[in-house]
Amino acid sequence: MAVAATRPYDVLLVEDDAADAMLIQDALAERGTRNLTQVSDGIAALDYLRDPANERPDLIVLDLNMPRMNGREFLAVVKEDAELRTIPVVVLTTSAAPDDVTGAYHHHANAYVTKPVNLEEFEAAVRSIDAFYLDIAVKPPKA
Repeated sequence: MAVAATRPYDVLLVEDDAADAMLIQDALAERGTRNLTQVSDGIAALDYLRDPANERPDLIVLDLNMPRMNGREFLAVVKEDAELRTIPVVVLTTSAAPDDVTGAYHHHANAYVTKPVNLEEFEAAVRSIDAFYLDIAVKPPKA
């Protein structure tokens, strides 16, 4: 049974794997995500974030392993940018390598979640991220 979102919010999904992106979008849509934008690498994500015509996302869900600009590089840039650093970033990736986890937190990721291999667990992990940022965490007002 899907639970409707208690308040609308915007998610920027930075994910190059089409199948994972679809699973994430489907899991978020079950809760009524108002706006989910998917880009396939860090450069496209920065272009999106820096375009004044785009809505500022309430949450960024970030894969680490992508072409052009990977998630590690993107995270470092975003968290050094005074305009973007307050956007929560959840790393959702296949890597459980200690260096990746430590590096993500070193660059101020708000959370690090390893993608489960099992479909049900994967969807549950995405819904948990969604529920925390939608129902529990307080977000700053939109400018």
